[in-house]
Amino acid sequence: MSASGGTRAIVAALGANLAIAASKFVAFAFSGSSSMLAEGVHSLADSGNQFLLLVGGKKAQREATPQHPFGYGRERYIYAFLVSIVLFSVGGMFAIYEGYEKIRHPHELEHWYWPVGVLVFAILAEGYSFRTAIKESNELRGKLSWAQFIRRAKAPELPVVLLEDFGALIGLVLALGGVGLALLTGDGVWDGIGTVLIGVLLVSIALVLAAETKSLLLGESAGLPEVRKIEAAVVDGHTVTGIIHMRTLHLGPEELLVAAKIAVQHDDTAGEVAAAINAAEARIREAVPIARVIYLEPDIYSETEAARGADPEATPGGPAPHPAGH
Repeated sequence: MSASGGTRAIVAALGANLAIAASKFVAFAFSGSSSMLAEGVHSLADSGNQFLLLVGGKKAQREATPQHPFGYGRERYIYAFLVSIVLFSVGGMFAIYEGYEKIRHPHELEHWYWPVGVLVFAILAEGYSFRTAIKESNELRGKLSWAQFIRRAKAPELPVVLLEDFGALIGLVLALGGVGLALLTGDGVWDGIGTVLIGVLLVSIALVLAAETKSLLLGESAGLPEVRKIEAAVVDGHTVTGIIHMRTLHLGPEELLVAAKIAVQHDDTAGEVAAAINAAEARIREAVPIARVIYLEPDIYSETEAARGADPEATPGGPAPHPAGH
């Protein structure tokens, strides 16, 4: 996934959210609308989240050290997970609490034109941010549905911004509905109900983000297309005759570790095997450029070793027929 595309989407969202947060707090000060206060905190939390994503992206660029020999690529996953925590606690739980208090102690809205005007402005600004995130994501999404893209993306930034912007737009509609019903009925309880719904929405989005980033933190394999390319690149049909077993692991969104036990001819010399391994590594990097760390262990094929590697179907004549467990 393009880091530059993710950065553009983050910067667009950050600028929009800072402007929106300021306008919402002004509207709350004049109208006393709890929906405006909840939405202001929501936008402020989103701004902090985008700042966290930028920090994570910067820290992930550090060079590997003896203490961290595989680099810092997973910093981006850690900061994305922090985003879900902030969205849950600061955004969602605060909105639910504020809405509950407003339902218990409703009061009439004052200067109604402030919240209505700010909400219309916020919808336009969030729409621009959401459009930018969609445009950047479409360059990478291919034929995947949006749900598949969010589940399978190895870089967390665009899915996070997409979900935040989508949640923000739905939240603004809920806030506008709560304020509108409060004005029509003269009952401030509707403003509180709109605020609670905003909180429930934010908590739901935060839980989805937490589940996805947790999976990335635990370590995910390469996608099926990349696994197939690697398998095809390893075997040359001469010295390297097959894959006994293979594992892949994302060290970061643009860094992939490949470890495989490969089958070689029993009468090949050490020099021939070494040359074949070097050639296989070059083919892998050409086929899948993000394969930065590659370990290939030569061995003579046996069904026992293949079974130990969880690829009992592997044969000397070709790559493992499926990527299960990579």
